[in-house]
Amino acid sequence: MNEQLLHKFLNNEITAAEMETLQTTDTYRDYLKIASTTSSMHPPTFNQERVWQKLSEKTKKQAKVISLSFFRPLIKYAAIFALLLAGYLYVTNLDVSVTSHLAEKKNITLPDNSEVVLNADSKVIYNKNSWNKKRSLSLNGEAFFKVAKGKKFDVVTPQGVVSVMGTQFNVQSRKNHFHISCFEGLVRVNFNNQEIQLPAGNSVLIENGILIAQQNISTTQPGWMFNESTFENTPLIAVIGELQRQYNIEVVFKISDKNILYTGTFTHTNLDAALKTICEPLKLKYSIDDKRGVIIYED
Repeated sequence: MNEQLLHKFLNNEITAAEMETLQTTDTYRDYLKIASTTSSMHPPTFNQERVWQKLSEKTKKQAKVISLSFFRPLIKYAAIFALLLAGYLYVTNLDVSVTSHLAEKKNITLPDNSEVVLNADSKVIYNKNSWNKKRSLSLNGEAFFKVAKGKKFDVVTPQGVVSVMGTQFNVQSRKNHFHISCFEGLVRVNFNNQEIQLPAGNSVLIENGILIAQQNISTTQPGWMFNESTFENTPLIAVIGELQRQYNIEVVFKISDKNILYTGTFTHTNLDAALKTICEPLKLKYSIDDKRGVIIYED
C-alpha cells in the first residue's frame, strides 16, 4: 500500500487525501531522507538519446523492430530506482542509530572501544565510517560514557555540547533539561554561548539554557546504572517523568501543584516501593489500577 502511494507521488498522480496518508508512513520519511542526501550528489550525466542510438545500431540487423516508446518508461524507472537505491545505501552505511525503549537500558561499544550505557527511552546516533577522524555522536535522552583516551570526544545534544578527551561522565538531555555529571577526568560543557569546565566530582544543571546549579557528587557512576534514580530539589513532574520511563506506565495527577520539589531516591525494580518513596515525603497518595496505570492524588 505504501509503495503504491509512493509510486503515485513520484508520477504526480496522488490525491490530497492519499498524500496525507503517505506523509504519516515510514516509507515517505525514508524517501525524504534519501532525497535529501541524493540532492547533494552529482551522478554522471545520463544521455538517453545517445544510449538509444547505440541500442538502435545494434538492433538494426534484427528483423523485428521494437518501438522506442516501449523502452523509454523502462529506462526512466530504472534510472530512478538505481539513484534511490544508491542514495539509500549511501545513507544507511554512514550512520548508526541505537535506541533504548521504555523500561530498558542498553550497552553500546563504539568503534574506539569507548563504552556507552543508555538509560531508558534514549537514543544515540554516530558515524562509524568517520569515527577515527572525528569522535562525535548525538544524544537525545540520558547516557553514561566511559571514553577511551584519544582525540576530542563530543556529545551533541539539543541543549549543548559536552566535550572530553578521555573520561567518565553522564549526560541527561530531555526537552529543556540538561544535566551533566563528571566522575573522572575533565569535561567541557558548551551551551547558549557559554562554556563551563567541569572537573571530576562535580555536576551542573541547566534548564531552558540557564545555569541553575553546580553541585558536588560523591559517587563514581550515576545511580540509574544500579537501578535507582536520585533527585535533589527537583519538580515532581520531572520525577514522575523518569518513573514513567523506568516502568513504562502512565501517571495521572489529581493534585494542585505538579511542581512541588522532591529530594530523594526511587528504585527501578519495585513500582509500589518507588511510589511510596516519592509520595510519602510529599504527603501524597497513589493508586495502581489493573492496566498498569497510576493515579497520584492529595490526601
